Amino acid sequence: MSDPTEEIPEVDHVTGTGIPVRGNDIDTDQIIPARFMKVVTFDGLGQFSFFDLRFDDDDNEKDHPMNEERFGDANVMVVNNNFGCGSSREHAPQALMRWGIDALIGEGFAEIFAGNCLALGIPTLTADHETINDLQQWVDDNPDGEIEIDVAAETVRYGGREVGVTVDDAQRKALVDGIWDTTALMKANERSIAETAANLPYATGN
Repeated sequence: MSDPTEEIPEVDHVTGTGIPVRGNDIDTDQIIPARFMKVVTFDGLGQFSFFDLRFDDDDNEKDHPMNEERFGDANVMVVNNNFGCGSSREHAPQALMRWGIDALIGEGFAEIFAGNCLALGIPTLTADHETINDLQQWVDDNPDGEIEIDVAAETVRYGGREVGVTVDDAQRKALVDGIWDTTALMKANERSIAETAANLPYATGN
């Protein structure tokens, strides 16, 4: 039986450097092409993030921020509108997480993609176009500059300024309270779930 004392980490702050990925309607097939989804586990998916946008047919590097050494240690991705649209594949946030991304800030996210991010403890924060454009440009100019995300307060600090962002209410509560990992919650409460099931007539046949 799993350890009932196992704790899910709270995600109330994320700090690190950024990487700007520009463009609207970047779908999950661009984030992780379907041919890389034939894996038994998600391990190793990170290297295939944005693969077709990063490499040509001969595996030569294209012009893409994820190929730039200056963004190699980035953990905050700054994107534009409708990021993660398309299919609901959970491989997309899994690949980004394994590349090193801990948070995403953008103009907007596809609902299922945002939900899949939440299941990994990755906040998806939104702001208007001007705010995102300014942050992307700052990150481009300051690849080593620190970004401080306060999920609870819905703020982002960088370069001596603070801007407001929006976090979905349910997402913010789950992250800040440390209840975002539903699988871990079920494992931690396995005994209570079994006791409840044993008292349900439609589950026991009584």
